[in-house]
Formats: sequence, C-alpha cells, structure tokens
Amino acid sequence: MSRYRPPRPAGTPLITPEGEVRLRAELHELWHVKRPQVTQSVSEAAAQGDRSENAEYTYGKKMLREIDSRVRFLTKRLEKLKVVAERPSDPGKVYFGAWVTVEDEEGEQARYRIVGPDELDLRQGLISIDSPLARALVGRTLDAEVQVQTPTGPKLWYITAIDYP
Repeated sequence: MSRYRPPRPAGTPLITPEGEVRLRAELHELWHVKRPQVTQSVSEAAAQGDRSENAEYTYGKKMLREIDSRVRFLTKRLEKLKVVAERPSDPGKVYFGAWVTVEDEEGEQARYRIVGPDELDLRQGLISIDSPLARALVGRTLDAEVQVQTPTGPKLWYITAIDYP
C-alpha cells in the first residue's frame, strides 16, 4: 500500500490584514525564537554521546523537521496571498471580510466573519470563504434567505446584519 497522498488544494489566496499579521508573527516566532531553542537543545543532546539511543536528540530532530516544514509552508503561502484591506463599494452586500449575522429557522443567531482559509477559527466566528456557508452568503444582501446543504440536511438562514470592520 502506498503512503503517497496527493497534495490538498490550496485555498483561496485571500487574507485579511489581521490574518496576515498573525501569520507573519507565527513565522517570526518559529524562525527567530523556537528554532534557535530547539537547535540548542539538539546540539546539547548530541554532545551527550550515542545518538541512536538518545530520545532528546531524536525528538529534537523531529521538532526541527516540523518547524522547518511549517516555516517553508508559511513563507511560500505568504508570497501567494493577497491582502484585502479595502472595503467593498457596496457595503449592503456580503463580501470577503464582512461580519455577517445570520438567524436560523428556530430563531438562533450566529455571527461570522468571512476570511481566508488560513485564518479559519470557529471559536472566534471566523469562517473560510471556501466553506459552503460563506459561498452561499457572498453577494447576498440584508434580509436574504440562504439555504446550505449541511451533513444533517439542508438548512435555511436569514441574513440579519452585515458589518465591515
């Protein structure tokens, strides 16, 4: 059985200014703080002698590979991303970067911000522009009905508010 997995498709190359700041901060933290610390601990572990039975050395090398992999990903991804900082010409419609308040059929409200796939965080209400809900919301106006196919079946939402930061 092959271990090959095709690369997953890259998401939409859009990002908010706040998201870019977070990715650049993560890249700086990894490259200038974490990597030097791990490199130092690996060199100390290597100085202890037999590396084949040294768990600290093995774990440190693994951590370095993971850090380097993430640094490579962030560097390449930041080159491709387009920062969307300007507000849309029609603030009455839902576009990238909008905070959208939706209400379902039971009257429960939820507030989401449509952001790039690199910023996704449901706990903060950030949904990817590639998600089914965001794709259904984009281009719609206030009081519009949006139907989205969910794993539990179709669900209907009504747009109750649209805000841009």
